[in-house]
Amino acid sequence: MRQHESAFMERALALAQRGLGHTRPNPPVGAVVVKGGKIIGEGWHRKAGGDHAEVAAIKNARRRAGRDAADDLFKGTTLYVTLEPCSKPGRVGACTDAIVACGIPRVVYAVPDPNPKNRGRAKRVLEAAGVKCECWANDRAVKSATSRDDELICRRHAVKWAREIIVPFAKHVMTGMPYVTVKIAMSLDGKICDDKGEARWISSEKSRRWTGCMREVADAIMVGAETVRRDDPSLLSHGRPNPDLIRVVISRSGRLPKKAQVFTDGKNETLVFDDAEKALAELGKAGVTYVLCEGGLNLARSLSDAGLVDEWVSVLAPVVIGSRAIPQARRFTMCGIVEHHGGDMICSCSRRLPIWQLPYG
Repeated sequence: MRQHESAFMERALALAQRGLGHTRPNPPVGAVVVKGGKIIGEGWHRKAGGDHAEVAAIKNARRRAGRDAADDLFKGTTLYVTLEPCSKPGRVGACTDAIVACGIPRVVYAVPDPNPKNRGRAKRVLEAAGVKCECWANDRAVKSATSRDDELICRRHAVKWAREIIVPFAKHVMTGMPYVTVKIAMSLDGKICDDKGEARWISSEKSRRWTGCMREVADAIMVGAETVRRDDPSLLSHGRPNPDLIRVVISRSGRLPKKAQVFTDGKNETLVFDDAEKALAELGKAGVTYVLCEGGLNLARSLSDAGLVDEWVSVLAPVVIGSRAIPQARRFTMCGIVEHHGGDMICSCSRRLPIWQLPYG
């Protein structure tokens, strides 16, 4: 069983992703209970105040076993969890207590708690109670970049995946501020709107669906007042609904259309702030860990100037706007392969194969 453990951790990671956008101020976490090489229970943290992933997986194992569950149901089991179990009770009991109480003899977690005050504490608590613990992120064999062992490579991938999932939580727990992603769609000639200020549909419908999915995993989406005035967006996810998403509008004047969708659709909460930096500080205090900024170049610039942007997502559309309106802009249909040179991305767009890609001879 041991050589295939990465498959169980990958299942836990897939479960953890279901909690993205819903667990603030907690991190998204997944867990599976394995016995005899088979998963007998699984769960993920769905919402703050609800069961943590470890407890959800334990309860799921008991439900699966039903009334005929033996007293030694958890004998010989291993709990795989994406993040170090919590060892202090908060809104719910400590996960380490639940693990010890049900008799799970071994726990494997991908990454340690990013909070220095808690990091490594779970291992000490569990080992003191006779539970064996492993943290793959601290395993020298897993960390070795020269290893070509398939299982170690898979474990290294799992550690990377586990770290990526909790990046917003890690920033929030260390700084009290949310992780900020700025998403901008622009044309080949560097425009995010036409000469009349219209910015809708520079990118393709497929790209909009793809970037719209980012709203499903964000805690809050932030736009400037002009975006609300001109586009009247709903700011809701385009695919799976995210009822926990907070809509944030930055308006120095406070003059916003009262009939805008964000105020009248009766759906997700909408907050208005007069300053982006102050908004992020207040959102951080409220436990928001991940903010997606989608609307307004001035807003993006102000966040960047204040050093508050953690990630940029740029959608480069194969279109030249020039002085035209967006619907009449010249759109190219053939895009060359994007290449990386010194950190730059080079992309060719044309109506035929680019000259520099033609074969010689």
